Amino acid sequence: MPNPYSVLGVQKSADEKAIKSAFRKLAMKYHPDQNKDNKSAQSKFSEINQAYEILGDKEKRAQYDRGEIDDEGKPKFAGFESGNPFGGGGRAGSGNPFGGGGQGFGGAEDILSEIFGSAFGGSARNQAGHNPFEGMGAGARQQTRPTPPSADLEMKAGVTIEDLLRGKTNVRMPDGKQIAVSIPAEAEDGQVIRLKGKGKQAAGRKPGDALVTLVMKNHPRFRREGVDLRSEVDVPLEIAVLGGKVAVDTIDGKLSLNIPSGTSSGKVFRLKGKGLPKKKGGFGDLLVSASLQLPEKDLKQLVTFFETLKS
Repeated sequence: MPNPYSVLGVQKSADEKAIKSAFRKLAMKYHPDQNKDNKSAQSKFSEINQAYEILGDKEKRAQYDRGEIDDEGKPKFAGFESGNPFGGGGRAGSGNPFGGGGQGFGGAEDILSEIFGSAFGGSARNQAGHNPFEGMGAGARQQTRPTPPSADLEMKAGVTIEDLLRGKTNVRMPDGKQIAVSIPAEAEDGQVIRLKGKGKQAAGRKPGDALVTLVMKNHPRFRREGVDLRSEVDVPLEIAVLGGKVAVDTIDGKLSLNIPSGTSSGKVFRLKGKGLPKKKGGFGDLLVSASLQLPEKDLKQLVTFFETLKS
């Protein structure tokens, strides 16, 4: 490890402001996220950080200048105080090569957070998920602070088949306001929609995003199968035998369905384009299953009729 003054490019007489300024400039130049796959730059950044961990702390700098710690911040010797051969009872700080707790003027990670705050998530932990201080010595690890909580807001939105048809639903924000959420064609249960800038806003940071998880609701009349819908229609026995028309519910209103003579219960009728929107345009279909219904009033006559047929 080179001399920390030479690493930061400052004179031994440099004041706190000059040392901090030198560290900021070098950190911006050699930060790992600014030098992908550049091992030389990463090694240089480690040296810069270690140098500032010494010179950026008043007591450590004083210990270094007195020759009590080396270029890596390690003690050069273990002194004995008050006649105690084990060095117990020593006072941390001045004269103690192991002394911590010195009052510095801005830890390395604090400064990097100021420099890379918006680009690297507000802390020294970068977007790739690693901490540039890892493996750089105890000083850096001791000053590491927890990564600030994400400003993204997670929420859920119930989605009906009608919502899927019109391509939007509403969600209520924590402040009570309702906002419209666009639903893409063929959206699935559990799909997450990102609303840019609609999340929480921490002091000094841009607003996060709202992450809306879609929760599909069951429908009393329709069952979804991809972009197709399924339903049932009651068909009176008379119409099933003789043929006729029955009213059918679709997602956007009623229509008349032609039932041919001799229709059996369970027969499926396909209504083209009465389903849900497709990604590439157009709509799926509505598949209607016939459910035969016996007459309640004339049931005795019907029983008599079928008994006559059997004889």
